[in-house]
Amino acid sequence: MAFGIDRKELQKWKENAMKEKIAFLTHYWIDERFPDCDTVTKVACCDVEKLIAWGRRYELQPEWIDHRADFPHYDLFGDRQLRILKAENQFDQIKRFKLGDFK
Repeated sequence: MAFGIDRKELQKWKENAMKEKIAFLTHYWIDERFPDCDTVTKVACCDVEKLIAWGRRYELQPEWIDHRADFPHYDLFGDRQLRILKAENQFDQIKRFKLGDFK
């Protein structure tokens, strides 16, 4: 279950992914498989080869891409989420969701 984002943010993420940009969307979530994580960042791009190349920079495996729906994406959470958000200068999302040093 996702929450903490609005329709406008979701639409912008989708538009950027469809334009074959690497698009970031962080939101709160509840998933019993990951009880210690309360946020996830979805990193999408409709150019799957571009997404795979981007993921290699962070040691993300191509088989980790979620191909459900129309937006192929990686799901990032925990330490990997914070490390990648910092590397990608996504400080607004780090601050907004109180990740890492911003807790």
